Formats: sequence, structure tokens, C-alpha cells
Amino acid sequence: MRVTTFARAAIGIALATATGLSAQAPAARRPAAAAAQPAPRATEIRSVEGITEYSLPNGLRVLLFPDQSKPTVTVNITYLVGSKHEGYGETGMAHLLEHLVFKGTPKHPRIDEEFQKWGARPNGTTFYDRTNYFETIPASDSGLTWALDLEADRMINSYIAKKDLESEFSVVRNELEAGENNQFRVLWQRVARTAYQWHGYGRNTIGSRSDIEGVPIERLKMFYQRYYQPDNAVLLVAGKFDPAKTLRLIEEKFGRIPKPTRSLAAGNLLFASYTVEPPQDGERHVNVRRVGSTHMLTMAHHVPSSIHPDAAAVDVLDEILSDAPGGRYYKALVDAKLATSLFRIRDLLLLRDPSLMYVFVNLREDQSLDSARAALEKVADEARTGTFTAEEVDRAKTSLARDIALELNNSGNIGLTLSEWIAMGDWRMFFLHRDRVTKVTPADVQRVAAAYLKPQNRTTGYFIATKEPSRAEIPAAPSIASTLAGYTGGQVVQAGEAFEATPANIDARTQRSTLASGMHLTLLPKATRGAKVNAQLMLRHGNEQSLTGKGQVPTFTSGMLSRGTMALTRQQWTDSLAKLQAQVFIGGAGNNAVANIETTRPNLVAVLDLVAQAVKTPRFDAEELEKLRKENLAGIEQNRTQPNYLGSIALQRRLMPYPKSHPLYTSTPDESIADINAVTLDAVRAFHRAQFGATYADLAVVGDFDPAEVKAAAAKHFGDWRSPAPFARLVRTYAKADSSFESIETPDRPQAFFAAGTTVKLSDNDPDYPALYLANYMLGGSGMASRIFDRLRQKEGLSYGAGSGLNVQSLDQFGFWNAGAIYAPQNVDRLTAAFREELDKALTQGFTREEVEKNKAGYLQARSQGRANDNELIGTIVSRRFAGRTMAWDAEYEKAVMALTADQVNAAFRKHIDPKSIVIVRAGDFAKNPPPKPTP
Repeated sequence: MRVTTFARAAIGIALATATGLSAQAPAARRPAAAAAQPAPRATEIRSVEGITEYSLPNGLRVLLFPDQSKPTVTVNITYLVGSKHEGYGETGMAHLLEHLVFKGTPKHPRIDEEFQKWGARPNGTTFYDRTNYFETIPASDSGLTWALDLEADRMINSYIAKKDLESEFSVVRNELEAGENNQFRVLWQRVARTAYQWHGYGRNTIGSRSDIEGVPIERLKMFYQRYYQPDNAVLLVAGKFDPAKTLRLIEEKFGRIPKPTRSLAAGNLLFASYTVEPPQDGERHVNVRRVGSTHMLTMAHHVPSSIHPDAAAVDVLDEILSDAPGGRYYKALVDAKLATSLFRIRDLLLLRDPSLMYVFVNLREDQSLDSARAALEKVADEARTGTFTAEEVDRAKTSLARDIALELNNSGNIGLTLSEWIAMGDWRMFFLHRDRVTKVTPADVQRVAAAYLKPQNRTTGYFIATKEPSRAEIPAAPSIASTLAGYTGGQVVQAGEAFEATPANIDARTQRSTLASGMHLTLLPKATRGAKVNAQLMLRHGNEQSLTGKGQVPTFTSGMLSRGTMALTRQQWTDSLAKLQAQVFIGGAGNNAVANIETTRPNLVAVLDLVAQAVKTPRFDAEELEKLRKENLAGIEQNRTQPNYLGSIALQRRLMPYPKSHPLYTSTPDESIADINAVTLDAVRAFHRAQFGATYADLAVVGDFDPAEVKAAAAKHFGDWRSPAPFARLVRTYAKADSSFESIETPDRPQAFFAAGTTVKLSDNDPDYPALYLANYMLGGSGMASRIFDRLRQKEGLSYGAGSGLNVQSLDQFGFWNAGAIYAPQNVDRLTAAFREELDKALTQGFTREEVEKNKAGYLQARSQGRANDNELIGTIVSRRFAGRTMAWDAEYEKAVMALTADQVNAAFRKHIDPKSIVIVRAGDFAKNPPPKPTP
């Protein structure tokens, strides 16, 4: 869990110009004669598993991770400052500064527009030990030059201006309110604050409302000038790039930034963290009482830093206790029907200083918190005094090894992952920790369980006085130098090919065939990093008639497919996937079930065998059905007081008002609960027997594999598996939306939700579709530079996240346009008025020629980057096949986008978006937080 800037998916950070601030005097930072001097040269320090480290004379550390198989490049800069470093009155400062650094520099005054131009996927995140900024862009020399120039410039030249702070602090406050709506985040914050007496890890990264709203701009500037310097940063470039050329660019862009002169007089000395949390001397407990329909229980134990040798065994212990479905906690609570589900968050365990090992447990309202806590503590106490089997330890190590191996196969993700380990002191700790995990023994796990699972070291229950306290002494983290002395790492992961993911290249490489059963095979073989391969199995079944009145039975049938087979229990099936370094997610609703697969070339055929077992011969265990039922019920009950959940349902019901028995009907929370309770095991078995087969199915595979092997495996498992009943897609029928308004009260929820939408009559083959999509992209779909986001967040500071979307069918003349925003309920009238004004402006004044041209390039760059990600591409391939298309459709579509004029875009928007048919839904605690009365 990290506090991040909003909108990784669609809503980004719009940026405003401001009066600038320099971290040092301009003359000292950029001497007039500097350009004539040769750039300082980097010194190579070390290389581990394909990653090479360099250092510059100014103290900047540089990591280069070339991966020619990735048609993108990620530039990530990590600053060694997080919420842990904040002083009294400074809580939330690191995160607030993260927001302001997106506001621009004199050289880059509109970073949002630059992100748009280069087709970037950017973000910034703040956590306890570090802050990082990154952008992933299509690989090119010009794009990489731009990204490096941007990060070098905003390292010391960012606007940190009062006017930006005044608008942004309300946005951050909006983000804080989002966390206050989330019962997990609220409980986590309270437990952490109770578990830590002095250390900064007890403070949540988002900070306190009063500090966010009251911090003086001068104090924020000082914070920026102290920590945003080359000697406190690590730059990582990962993906497709020329290492030698890139190193020269880094020397040119970053090497000329002078190393700061740090002194006590200047007040910019960087001190190592020296606060040590004292041993806990008794059980601690905290209660949070808020509106809601479900319970949650959290238990935490203090454990050593990730640098400490015990950390690997603690990681394995955590997996053994908290994994589902084989973990000890899971068996004692979920299997025993004392709770609905539980989970751990590994990021909260792996920190620079001694941290906490958490387990989070979800309960329904009728389940006892006291009984669940007693069972949880019993497991911890038995683990502390008992033994661990080799099978438990091996299972946990296999699962952790699988996650690490898959991470290493993605150079873009590994760059972000390494930010955490950089913050721990050295990026090589990632690899060393991996190696340490492989060496953990049952005796190691038993030793750390005995040392750290003591009741006196626990935060979850009551405080109990004792005459003879037994305290868990948490050892200090050793020095990085001694920890990594002589460490060289393992083997470099296999590199992939340089594959340009253009529609033409994809079609040229793709192999298409059909099995005797009717299943369609779409195979795209290519060499990938670490021999990674993605696959998707799409099973289609039923029609409107056969699905009518089935309620939740189709959804539960799909949900039960990954809970064991006739040959394997759920645990055995899960363990088999972990051993094969595979991740498989099976789900579905209505008339489809989907299995998404990620594994490696040597294991693909074996994984397909396990997936075939799951979909053809599921176990349909009665106990697992009850677990699934309780998980679904708990999910609904947990969300039924959430503004965004209720608002989204209300909007969907108004835009698509199908009759109650129809497969596309949108249920209310109460109706969903009733349908879930009505599901029986006999109904699930009967539905699978009557509907499931491969006649209408797709199997698509993208990555490193042998096509002949996959064809043989597909024929073996699905070649004669015919569907017992006919399939017909569910036809969406257009009906003009009736303009309406609905307000939903959600008591005690500090954040409100706004939703608006209307139906549109067109398919994605309609000549108007490219123009309408681009219009929505500019209005609210592009995130960073969209009009809605810029107005609601950047200009007025009303919302942390706002945007719009267009969802249109391929085979039906039906779609809908919708917009949404989160905000403080007292701002409901201001936000609604601002949204109306932006929509009216788009309809009356339209979009300019310059705006259209700029956004066309950014939109097409984003589509290109989506095709470069195999896990996104595979879904596109399947949907294109079902619509009777190849990727040539994408090429023609993008050609149509490039040919668009502003007149065509404006005409399409005015034709299909009728302001008189807009449905608006608002959900929030408006009774308790009414809009302020106008000043007389």
C-alpha cells in the first residue's frame, strides 16, 4: 500500500504554470560557462544480473537495465525521502511535495502536455522511506532525451509556489478523505499508530489534515531544497535503449547539476535515521467505530528490518501463516467459518527499519470479532511454541520465488520494485533477499516465530499488565557494506527479441487456426525476457433465453473453477501452479468464463493441463462454495455504504434499464445478496454440465512458446470438448436516456461521489466513432491534460480524481458515455456547476484545431504502448477475433484518427452527446455536510 498520485489508469496530474523556485541560486546551479565544459563522466561501480550501477561526481547513483524485448523505456528516479523523514508539523509533506513537483519548471511549464505529447504513462508515489517519479514511454532516442531532461530539470528547478499549494492542498485533502472512506486504511493507520510509539512508520504517509492545510510554503521549499538533490537520489533507466548512448545523456543532463554544499549553517545536512522503536512491553489494542456493514480485524507483530538476516525467514513465516487457502490463519478462521477472508500486504513487511508483520481479516456482521481474534492469537501462539513442516516451508518459498521470478521478467516493473530496495539502502538487497529466501529452513522459521510472535510484541488486543514481561528485542539493521560484502548475484535473466508491436507486425507473426470442437486458436510467438508467456482462455456459453433468471449462478460457476478439480484439491491445484511459476486467474459472469495465464515457456504446456482440469472437471466442493458465498456477501456488505459503489450502480441502472430477470440487469445490493444466498451447489453443477464446452471458445497465447506444442496441447484438452448447448451473444439495444437526477445519502462518509452519463447510438465501426472517442479523450479521458480534470482538480482543487469514459460495442449500435469525480460533500454544488460548464463549453465552443492535433498524437502513442504490453495485447487479440477482425482494423482505425479534423470531432460530439439526456447521480453525506450558504 502506497500513497500515490491519482490516475494510473486514466486520470493523471494536470499541471499549471507558476513562479519558479530554485533549489540553489541559479548562478551557482547553472554557471554561464557550464555548457562549454565537458560533462562529468560516470564511474561504473558494479553489475548484478543485467543491471549495472554507475555514480556521478555529484553523488547521483545510476542504474541501467537494458531489455531489448521491451518496446518501451521507463525512467524512474527515487529520492531517499519519505514520510519517515518528516518532523513535527510536517506530516504529509513528502507526499504534498510529490504533487507539487508535477506543477512544472520554467523549462517545462506544462508537464501534463508533455506527457500527452510523448504518450507517457507517468506517476509519482510516496511511501515511508522514499519518493519516486517515473514515466514509461515508447522507446526512442528523442523520447528518452526528453524524459531524462524533464527529471533532471525538476530535480532542482520545480515550481514550489504558494498559488499551487493553495489549490493542491485541497486535492490532497480529498485524497485523505478517500482513505477515510476505506475501512482497511482507517484500521491500518490506527493499528500502526498504536504499535509505534516513536518511529515515523507509525504516521500514515498521507499526513494529518491540519499539517496539509497549514504548512507554510517556505517550509515546503526548504524540504524540497534539502532532499531533492543528486546526492540523495538514484536514477534507473529500464527497457529498450542503448546503454552507452544513454549514459552519455545522463552525464549531460544530470552530471552538470552541482553536488550541494551541505552544512549545519545551511540547515541542509542529511542525517541517517536514528530513532529506534523500544521493545513493546505488552499487548496493545485499538477500537475504531464507524458506519459500515462488515467487521475487520488486524493483528501486527514487530519484526526486523528487511536488511536483517532474519527478514527472509520472517517473509516465509508470513506466507505460511497468511496465504490462502493453505495458510494457518486461513484454515483457523475462513475454513472454520469464523471469517470470510484474510490477506497480508508484503510491502508493509519489507522496509528499511524494523517493521510490522500484519494480517488483515474480513468478517461479516454476524461473525464474532472476539472469536476471530482468539483463533488468530491461538495460531500465533502455537506457531511460536510449535514446529513447521518442510512441506509448509517449501510451499511458501515456492510461492515467493514465483512472484520474484515473474517480477524479474518485466523490466518496467522491476524498475519500480527496485525503488523500495533502493530506499532500504541498496538495490542489490532485492537479489540478496531472494537468495536468502531460498535458503530458509523449518528451523529458521521456528526460530523467528519464537522470537517475534510473543503476545507482548502484539498489537490487536487488550493491554494486560504482567509482573514478568517478556519483550521481543528487535535487532538493529546491519550495515549495507557488511551485508553485501562479496555478493555478486545470480545469473542474468534471458533477454528477449526487439519486437515492434505494430498492427502489421502482430498480424504477420500471428498464427490462426480452429480445432475440431470449434475453438479458435490465436498464437503470437516471440522471444521474451525470461521466456515469459501470456495466455487467455475465453469460454462462451448460453444465450439470453438460457441465462434469463439464472441470477448469480453463472458468476458462481466461473468463480468455482479455480477452487479445485476432480483430481486436485484447491490447495494442490494452487501449489502446482506455484511450482510451475504460473499465475492463473479464472473468473467471469453472464455468458463467459475467462482464464488469464502468466507463466514461462518450459511450464506452459503443464499449466494448460491444470487450467483444462479446472474448466472441464471442476471439483465443485460444497465447503468452497460456502467460502465463495461469504466472500461475495462480505464484499457487498463492505461496499453498500460507499458513495462510489452506490452511485455507480444507480447510474448503470438508469442507463441500462433491463428487466430484473434479464442477464444484463444491474442488481441493487439487496437483490445481489438475495441472489447470492439463492445459489446452490446443484444449480452450479447443472449449469456447468449444460453450458460449458469449447465450441465457442478462444485460446490466445502471446510470448515465448512452441506453437506446435501449444496446438497439440489445445487439441488434446479442447479438441473434442464440444458445447452441449448453443451460444449467442447478448445483444445490447440502444434506448435514449431520460435526463434525471438522483441524490443518495451515505452517512458518515467524508468523501462524496459524482457520476453523470448518457447512452449513445453507434458501434466502433461507425464513421463517427474515432471522432467521438477523441472528443471524450480531450474532455476527460486522457487524464493528465483533460479539460474536466484540469478544471476540477488543477484550477479549483475540488477533486483528487475526475474524468470521463466512452464504452461502445463492436457488434451492436449501443454504447454509453459517462463521467465521474470524487469530492468533499460540501462542494457538491460547485463541482456539479463546474462539470456542467465544461460540458457546455465543449458542446458550444468545441475543441480547437491545435488541441485536436496535439491529442491525436498522444492518444495514438498510448494505444501503441498498450499493444507493447503482452497482458493487454492478448485481450485485444481475443476481442478482435470474436468481432471477425484482425489487427488490420486497428491500423485503419488509427489512420482514421490521424485524418480527423476539429470540425469532424466537434460535429460528432454534438451529434451524440445530448445535454438534455444526461443522467446525474450524487452520493455522499450531504445532510451532515451541506454546501455553504452564499455570503450576503
